[in-house]
Amino acid sequence: MLFTKASEYALLSLMFIAQKDKPQDVDTISSELNISKSFLAKILQHMAREGILCSYKGANGGFHLAKKPNEINLKDIIEGAEKRPTAVFECSNSRDDCPSEKGEFCKIWSMFNVLQVKVDEFLETITLGDIISQKSLK
Repeated sequence: MLFTKASEYALLSLMFIAQKDKPQDVDTISSELNISKSFLAKILQHMAREGILCSYKGANGGFHLAKKPNEINLKDIIEGAEKRPTAVFECSNSRDDCPSEKGEFCKIWSMFNVLQVKVDEFLETITLGDIISQKSLK
């Protein structure tokens, strides 16, 4: 599945954080968005490791965007939350890495690969800034 709860919560959290002037702690975000604190903490830590968020420790600590909202695209958010590349199918990005070891005979890989490329390109065009501003997507 391309867009799981982790991706959804990451996007909602980033939208919340983007609209604040100071770092937001997990307790506040969890409470405001009604998301499990432990699950959210893991997601936000992954986003920080991917360079999407900055993490600050201490009394005034929390998370803040590492980039401007218009510099963070939906593909980066999904991959940061899921800890793997986006995937619309369970196939490999390369016929040589086919999990069923039948890649050289596969008749559907080309079609699915074209779909994957188009989905990735589309996700790269949508930024957090677009989502926050409710910009029309075409």
